[in-house]
Amino acid sequence: MSIFRRSRSGPGRVTAQEAAACTGHGDTAESGGDAVLLDVREPYEWQAGHAPRAVHLPLSALAAGAGLPAEAQARPLVVICRSGNRSRRAAELLVARGAQAVDVIGGMENWARAGLPMVDARGGNGTVA
Repeated sequence: MSIFRRSRSGPGRVTAQEAAACTGHGDTAESGGDAVLLDVREPYEWQAGHAPRAVHLPLSALAAGAGLPAEAQARPLVVICRSGNRSRRAAELLVARGAQAVDVIGGMENWARAGLPMVDARGGNGTVA
């Protein structure tokens, strides 16, 4: 069963480990890791630490009608924020626009707890801001 199936209550939700697997960040990759990890946090949070190869689009810009960055267009999206609240809202907006999107339960906080890779704006070890 695809993690991108929509439930009656809205977009699906995935764990950090499931997110890593389907975006190519984990030990095993589902579907070749073809999904994009879309980080919807604010710029200062992104700069402090984000997953390598993640794509950045703040929720504030998405809610204002901004389009997806080129590398995220026409691809399944795994949406992440700090704790899971903004990513849930972003996934709802994206699904309403016709995208395949799920959000990560517990966001970057759970990503970091799971020991998944993070980098800062300079390429060093990232932290969750």
